[in-house]
Amino acid sequence: MKKIKKLLFFLMIPATIFVSCDESRKTNEDAVVTEEHTDDAGFSYETVTNDPTGLRLYTLDNGLKVYLSQNTDEPKIQTYIAVRAGSNYDPKETTGLAHYLEHMVFKGTSKIGTLDWEKEKEYLQQISDLYEEHKAATDSLTKDEIYRKIDEVSLEASNYSVANEYDKMVQSLGATGTNAHTWFEETVYQNKIPANELNKWLSLESDRFSELTLRLFHTELEAVFEEFNRGQDNDYRKVYAASLEGLFPNHPYGQQTTIGTGDHLKNPSMVAIHNYFDKYYVPSNMAMVLVGDIDFDKTIKEVNETFGKLQNKEVRHPQLPKEEPITSPIEKEVYGPTAENISIAFRADGIGSKDQKYVTLCDMILANGTAGLIDLDLNQKQVVQRASCSPTFLNDYGYHTFTGTPKSDQSLDEVKDLLLGEIEKLKKGEFEDWMIDAVVNDLKLSRTRRYENATALASAYYNAFIHHENWQQEVAFLDDLKKITKEDLVKFANNFYQENYVVVYKRQGEDKSIVKVKNPGITPVNLNRDKKSEYLQHFSEMESEDLQPQFVDYDKAINETELENGVKVSYIDNPQNDLFQMYILFDMGNDNNKDLGLAVDYIEYLGTDKYTAEELKKEFYKLGVEYYVGTGSDRTYVALSGLKENLPQGLALLEDLWTNAKPDAEAYDKYVDKISKGRQDTKTQKGSILWSGLMSFGQYGEDSPLRNIYSVAELKEKDPADLVNLVKGLKKYKQRVFYYGKDVDAAVAALNKEHKLPENLIEYPEAKEYARAETGGNVYFVNYDMVQAEMLFLAKEDPFDPEKMAASTLFNAYFGSGLSSIVFQEIRESKSLAYSAFSSYSNASKEGDPDYVYAYIGTQANKMPQAVDAMMGLMKDMPEAEEQFNAAKDAALKKIAAQRINKTGIFWNYESLKKRGIDHDNREEIYNTIKDMTMEDLKDFFNQNIKNSEYNVMVIGNEKEVDFEALSKLGKVQELDVDYLFNYEKSKELQRKDL
Repeated sequence: MKKIKKLLFFLMIPATIFVSCDESRKTNEDAVVTEEHTDDAGFSYETVTNDPTGLRLYTLDNGLKVYLSQNTDEPKIQTYIAVRAGSNYDPKETTGLAHYLEHMVFKGTSKIGTLDWEKEKEYLQQISDLYEEHKAATDSLTKDEIYRKIDEVSLEASNYSVANEYDKMVQSLGATGTNAHTWFEETVYQNKIPANELNKWLSLESDRFSELTLRLFHTELEAVFEEFNRGQDNDYRKVYAASLEGLFPNHPYGQQTTIGTGDHLKNPSMVAIHNYFDKYYVPSNMAMVLVGDIDFDKTIKEVNETFGKLQNKEVRHPQLPKEEPITSPIEKEVYGPTAENISIAFRADGIGSKDQKYVTLCDMILANGTAGLIDLDLNQKQVVQRASCSPTFLNDYGYHTFTGTPKSDQSLDEVKDLLLGEIEKLKKGEFEDWMIDAVVNDLKLSRTRRYENATALASAYYNAFIHHENWQQEVAFLDDLKKITKEDLVKFANNFYQENYVVVYKRQGEDKSIVKVKNPGITPVNLNRDKKSEYLQHFSEMESEDLQPQFVDYDKAINETELENGVKVSYIDNPQNDLFQMYILFDMGNDNNKDLGLAVDYIEYLGTDKYTAEELKKEFYKLGVEYYVGTGSDRTYVALSGLKENLPQGLALLEDLWTNAKPDAEAYDKYVDKISKGRQDTKTQKGSILWSGLMSFGQYGEDSPLRNIYSVAELKEKDPADLVNLVKGLKKYKQRVFYYGKDVDAAVAALNKEHKLPENLIEYPEAKEYARAETGGNVYFVNYDMVQAEMLFLAKEDPFDPEKMAASTLFNAYFGSGLSSIVFQEIRESKSLAYSAFSSYSNASKEGDPDYVYAYIGTQANKMPQAVDAMMGLMKDMPEAEEQFNAAKDAALKKIAAQRINKTGIFWNYESLKKRGIDHDNREEIYNTIKDMTMEDLKDFFNQNIKNSEYNVMVIGNEKEVDFEALSKLGKVQELDVDYLFNYEKSKELQRKDL
């Protein structure tokens, strides 16, 4: 009964939603029109008729595009600054340049982040000159000598800089999500800011994008190397790169990765980076997107007063190579430790082409997560472990990718043939006539949900800019799809899907292409964290309008009624649209009954007397309604969502399945095989090993919820009928309902009619309790073929105390989370020991459970001893920096002030509070406590709760590279077998050994 919805094409790959071809423009002229307006301040802007997003598109005199839209759900603004330039334009001899430039834009300017620019710039020029010498040198000894000089001069330069000053300023605004990304055709910078801080943010960003200053260059370059290593440890990225290389033998899509080559990263040019910035980071090649609680007229005026001052110049984008048609299948192989899979990709034309519309429809008919050909024929029938497809569209080309993971008894070629077989069904028109309309309705439903979210809508706007799209075509796009007939689609499929694909076999084995990167031994640079530039002083003096926090009165915000049988219904009105969500909640889960999760997932593959499993999926898809069940440790929910008008029919279908599901022995045997293969696949994923397996073992030891599972042999012995009866029997237990949507009376009426219950509901079975292990003195290691080593430090603390929530919130902001935190600055910015490093005091989610302190480092194995010393030093002796503390305090307060709990969040937040034994919105107490906190208070919290903590240390890495002598200083090192870690196979002896 669990519903897994496929990520739709414009959610997964935002670039795919836009169309700009002339044919489409003519088609939609009478339906959707772009109109010109002038506001009260004299600024002209464009709108599109029938646009549900209410976009106003401005163009400043210097060419900057400004996308504005209102969303008043919270007093925040999602911001993006987008540049039409990415890795496609990297010089062939310096790939990775655009991405590295993105990193450097965070380093400040001649005003931001400097203590004495006149002195600092002399050193930066020396460093630039040395890098040119380094690039030109041909022998390694000379390069090493020059690098040592770069390291020496960089240390001197750091005396005149302030690390992360930009990050400190945006943090002081209360910004969240501060980040950036680079891809083929774009570099995009993002922040989500409180609405009252817009003017300060605009002032800061306009200065940031006015010039480029390459300070702290060699330490950040080492961080990029760590990012490069993470890519080498990511088999998905390897498959992706191999597929693109086959699809695009000439175009940069396939010939230049965004991260760049290892050799190019070792030989950067600061001159080339400056040239790239000067060429492409100009107003007419950039766009600003602001979606949130804004006043249109006031906002555009402020944008013009800041970004309107940037000087423009003509931008010429290079002409990129064209590709010859692919006339026969191209095969490639990729090796790595993760489970085997296969990828098949067909090259398409790019955004605005006929291919975009038709491939979009083909993709959804093949795999929409519910009723597509692949969904029903391969996944529902459990013919493969899993399979799907998704399209991507870029400026010059696109591609439609099919992926499949084999069952334990399948070859990759068998999965390939099955995927191609589904394409053949599409080409023969073997899908029902109603599918096109249902697909378009599904896409409309997803778009409606997307447009409710400020961040998702803002991303759609910046993609429109990056891909030269007229928003008019986005508004009309789905209507264009409805005009495509089944005959049209079948004809297209027969022309498009031929022997013109690239197939990538992902096999398990050693990857011999791995680039080994040595530890350069960088001298830690000075951070000057307690100093600030004149710019920061002036910035801190700028005033913003006051923004007061708002807290929720849950008694008023959550309404209540009852069903005829007495079941309580909590409900919240949805004022925005005609979508609904309904949850039937049981306050019991896998801890109450070990079989519950197993039974719930099995129901997914069953039908009833009235419908087969496949027919049920089709009926739900026709209605635009989704059903699913979730089972956690202490809660199970049966849920329904979609179009409100179809709630009664959807509920009737769900109740029919719930009441009349028929056991199927063959489906159960396949289900057990799928579980078995899933376990084998899981233990090949390093993320699952660290964050699931090792994390759980560090918390519980051997007796953990994760390890309390049935063996495959035990699963095979179970009677499928017992599992079906368990799900049917859920109705006899106590339950409650949460409804979000319009017309609660209609929802209650539907429940009264369809959701039949016994007169007396029974209590839940007693839950199994799992004892938390004491931490300290243990190092748990799992061997894995990887370049990096990843470490997790975990310390058990006292039981949850709500009085600690304020201090822990401020501690995390100051010490361990974010780009300007102490941990990030010390380990990445100063010492270049990791790409990712963070720490947190984690409050328990349940009353009586312990809090935890944890820290994470992902680094090259040969840097691990240094990284461990650095992290443990910080966890034992927290550096005190008053300026940084004040910024973190401001940030914590402003984030609470700008936070609004609304929509379904009201209910789920209240649920989480109740689990902690709290019956009200305690953010008011947290806010008031933080307001009065001092550095001394934070130090006391650190000394009492963190300073003397004892850690279990979990490590995953290549045993040939890991320094076990260094690890042994942290405790007794034990290597854990992965099967033992997850308890996938029973063993007479514990599969762990001391090292």
